[in-house]
Amino acid sequence: MEDSYEAIRRLMIAINKIDGAYYFCARKLGINENMLAILYALADGRIHSQKEICEDWLIPKTTINTVVKELTEAGYITLVSGERKREKIICLTEEGKTYTYNLVEKIYTAEQEALGKTLERYSPEFINAMDYFSSCLEDTFEKYILKE
Repeated sequence: MEDSYEAIRRLMIAINKIDGAYYFCARKLGINENMLAILYALADGRIHSQKEICEDWLIPKTTINTVVKELTEAGYITLVSGERKREKIICLTEEGKTYTYNLVEKIYTAEQEALGKTLERYSPEFINAMDYFSSCLEDTFEKYILKE
């Protein structure tokens, strides 16, 4: 069995390859990776605030604001007041829904194929394991590095 340092290294390389795949897809689609992440988040049809996307997708607030401004000017999103006074909810316009669907359609297809191949070989539990690992890593980084 490999040692824990090598296991972490392999995992980090895999995560970087995943990040890189989305980065290159965004570039090929003519947008940057942050815009892709925001549109991807909005594509689920749920209500999302700027703050929520910032926290869930780890995109800096200033970057969110810049991308939201660009998407608003393009007519793809509108901002609606949320429950809290300063909270802004991001809503796709009809044009934005069409644009986003066309943008993410091939990504969804590729993701589903990759997931299908993975699930043929590994248990669906690997998704829970990745989620758990990311939570543990956040907690331990906070404990050992970020709180210093």
